[in-house]
Amino acid sequence: MKLDRTKHWETVYETKNPDQVGWTQEKPKTSLEFIHSFGLEKTAKIIDIGGGDSKLVDYLLDEGFENITVLDISAKALEKAQSRLGEKAKQITWVVSDVTEFEPNTSYDIWHDRAAFHFLTRADQVAKYIDIARKSVTGYLTIGTFSENGPEKCSGLEIKQYSEQELTSELKNGFEKLKCITEDHLTPFDTKQNFLFCSFKRQ
Repeated sequence: MKLDRTKHWETVYETKNPDQVGWTQEKPKTSLEFIHSFGLEKTAKIIDIGGGDSKLVDYLLDEGFENITVLDISAKALEKAQSRLGEKAKQITWVVSDVTEFEPNTSYDIWHDRAAFHFLTRADQVAKYIDIARKSVTGYLTIGTFSENGPEKCSGLEIKQYSEQELTSELKNGFEKLKCITEDHLTPFDTKQNFLFCSFKRQ
């Protein structure tokens, strides 16, 4: 299963530009707002799960955050981000890993995930993800998934839609919900995807 997932994402990032994939955002406004809401210092340790070649890292660097890690299953995705950032890429810790096999060697003040969690469609994958987050997050966690009104597939793969209640329930053993919102993401193809974003505090 893992090899197939890795191969799928390597192919996506090798063959498509940002304007050809639905998750692209010019500015990850909602993600930044959630990160700001935690009120942490610029030295806070942040990890972006499934960050790919997202521009969140660019904005966090510009704002002066000093301890950023980007994790993705696709080495190609991270290469694209590194190429875009140039010299600034050296300030980031890059991790090529399936999140369900990630073995952090540090703890994180903020765990950010926009559109990775909902690709975990099996109970054992979800359990592994949450176990890793519980072990490594000391502060806050923010997750963006497709809502019940969002798509049922993304990039040709089945996803799991979430309601606020379902996401809160999955994370209740270890994380206290702070806030949830839903919003429409406009894709580069002018279609809408309804997202659920929630923030949690480690208990």
